[in-house]
Amino acid sequence: SIPFPMAGSAACAFLANRQSDKTMKLKVEPLNPAAFAPFGEVISTATARDEYKINLGTTTRFHDISRVDVGDEGGIPIISIFRGTPRPMPIEIKMMERHPLGSQAFVPLSGQKFLIVVAEGSDTPALEDLRAFISDGTQGVTYAKNVWHHPLLALEPESDFLIVDRSGPGNNLNEIDLPMVDDTPVTLDWPQT
Repeated sequence: SIPFPMAGSAACAFLANRQSDKTMKLKVEPLNPAAFAPFGEVISTATARDEYKINLGTTTRFHDISRVDVGDEGGIPIISIFRGTPRPMPIEIKMMERHPLGSQAFVPLSGQKFLIVVAEGSDTPALEDLRAFISDGTQGVTYAKNVWHHPLLALEPESDFLIVDRSGPGNNLNEIDLPMVDDTPVTLDWPQT
């Protein structure tokens, strides 16, 4: 893990619903391409760069929805399936990770909603830069190379996700522990109150 500089309560003014000095909740926003653009791309039929009929008109191809960026240091694209399970409530945001050598895409395979937490920042994400989104179950995401994000936040038991990411030489994972606020981890405002 990369050490994270400690931040005081003033750094957390971005958090919604501060219910006491000991409770910090991050507001969850609906996922949309404009809001998510600083962190990567939303994967959905609505975000295709082109759309056309194929297979004698029986199939619509939603073309070039998201770019795969995995070629640094001899990386190759791979497809995997992650099976996630829900975390205990309230969902605590204690750490973040990033992949400096490649993008990483998550697509729900059963139409399930899932939560997404991201942050801008090159070396260490600041608490005030944390953003939380919820997919409507028809949307996936591609985290751009080097974007800080929380590991998978599934909401349904045994949620399967198609993953497109990188395999190959080099260190493609950085993890960082987030600071506590008044000795309490940041939590998500979920389910929404």
